[in-house]
Amino acid sequence: MSISIKPLADRVIVAPAAAEEKTKSGIIIPDTAKEKPQRGEVVAIGEGKLSEQGALMKPQVQVGDQVLYGKYAGTEISVEGNDYLIMRESDILAIL
Repeated sequence: MSISIKPLADRVIVAPAAAEEKTKSGIIIPDTAKEKPQRGEVVAIGEGKLSEQGALMKPQVQVGDQVLYGKYAGTEISVEGNDYLIMRESDILAIL
């Protein structure tokens, strides 16, 4: 998946996973009860941030990584009809 935006510094663009439609037991979840997903795929990364000594610290995530992030992390953006989250790399909790 290619995106036309390049994030700056230590920011990352994540495509959120689709919200669950059914529970594991088969109950259909209505739109009003669906929770915002907390996982997604990294689609673009910035160059990294500068350390206090002035050295560039490369991001730990790579394009294509499946990640977990905080519930209220990032800012929602829409690019070419697709929804993404742009967040700092530090908002990412884990790589799956």
